[in-house]
Amino acid sequence: MTKAMVGMIGLGTMGRNLVLNMADHDISVCGYDKDTAQQKRLSDENNRKVTVASSIGEFMENLELPRKIILLVPAGKIVDYVISDLKPLLTKDDILIDGGNSHFTDTDRRYADLQVMGVHFMGMGVSGGEKGARYGPSMMPGSNKESYEVMRPILEKIAAQADGKACVQFIGNGAAGHYTKMVHNGIEYAMMQMISEVYGLLKAAGMSNDQLHDFFVECNASHLQGYLVEITADVFLKEDELTNNRLVDMILDKAGQKGTGMWTSQSALDLLVPITIIDSAVSMRYISSFKEERVKLAGEYQTHVHDLEVDLENIKHVCKEVLYLGFILCYAQGLHLLQVASNKYTYEVHIAHVLEVWKGGCIIRSALLNHFQQAYQEEPNLMNPIASPHFVHEISDRIDVIKIFLKICLEVNISSPAISAAYQYITSYTTGRLPSNLIQAQRDYFGAHTYERLDQAGIFHSEWELSHS
Repeated sequence: MTKAMVGMIGLGTMGRNLVLNMADHDISVCGYDKDTAQQKRLSDENNRKVTVASSIGEFMENLELPRKIILLVPAGKIVDYVISDLKPLLTKDDILIDGGNSHFTDTDRRYADLQVMGVHFMGMGVSGGEKGARYGPSMMPGSNKESYEVMRPILEKIAAQADGKACVQFIGNGAAGHYTKMVHNGIEYAMMQMISEVYGLLKAAGMSNDQLHDFFVECNASHLQGYLVEITADVFLKEDELTNNRLVDMILDKAGQKGTGMWTSQSALDLLVPITIIDSAVSMRYISSFKEERVKLAGEYQTHVHDLEVDLENIKHVCKEVLYLGFILCYAQGLHLLQVASNKYTYEVHIAHVLEVWKGGCIIRSALLNHFQQAYQEEPNLMNPIASPHFVHEISDRIDVIKIFLKICLEVNISSPAISAAYQYITSYTTGRLPSNLIQAQRDYFGAHTYERLDQAGIFHSEWELSHS
């Protein structure tokens, strides 16, 4: 019996689709899942390049040596349980790839643990959803270059393509792949929140779902071209089979999440990097979940949206420019965090390579990535993209537009926390002197925390309490 080139553990939607993607590229795969229904579903595909094992032992026997095993199971303890089951059966030089959204600290721990056995563990971010898995995802593998080179021919075959290149590259050492995917998801949260805030204003301005569809189609044909904008246009045309209304109008306003946005915010706090737009997007998902409380308090506080009378063509222009500026700042905050993390954890991430990987197959792909890629090609160690000449005018020319947007939202009681955070971020980050000197004075007053001076170097402390005789 010919043994399979690759093994897949976890045959849910993502795992099954990735298996079929590999089979399409003449890569033989053996799949395994503890759920027999998932085993049967893959078996029913009757694909000549795919075999399905009914036990973990059979699965391992069906793989050529050294084994190449991909896990697509829920992040957390389940990954550890699967590794525990595999450990007695793994041999030196086997490669184990976690393709789920694992926390980067778990990936570091698993990598170190398996290295002792001579087994290579790779944390690999995978973006693109079920369609991406089936026809070409964006993939972000970390670990070490040696194990990546073994996997590279397979990964390049199944990856999305952009500009004639496969959307997969070695991202960096250790948990760099999962860290990069976490940051990707944080950026995704922020972009989605911004789109929803623009939608909220345009809907208040009286635009129908058909008009909203047309607006986002126009956006996607402009400098805003990107996957999230494209699918947003489609959303407004989908009909609800139960009511014949548009489905978007029948969906409860409670946004779900799986935790990667929260992890991005937590890591940024640890690394002292401001990612205020991403933070606001994460918080808004929490706020949206308090539906019953929100409905009750809306009656108490009377914060309903007022009638909005505006020049519709003008407000559409404002919204387009606000989204463009907002998207620049979403990417900038995420990439700033990724650069700091790479330096801190010695990941040795090349951001220009990451941007190439994101250009096809992934959820946050957009035309804007070309501009960021140029910036990082010219300055590989660029810490924050807003300092790049590529973006100074792009940002500064749109500051007045974002103020117009926020002024309208304030006047009619429309919530816009992410776009507001974007404005406050760029305003603060480009202000030469902030009022933070007062905070330092207060800290030194009550806690003797000291301060620095404008006119001379050194650390100072003063006795602040005044005599009231």
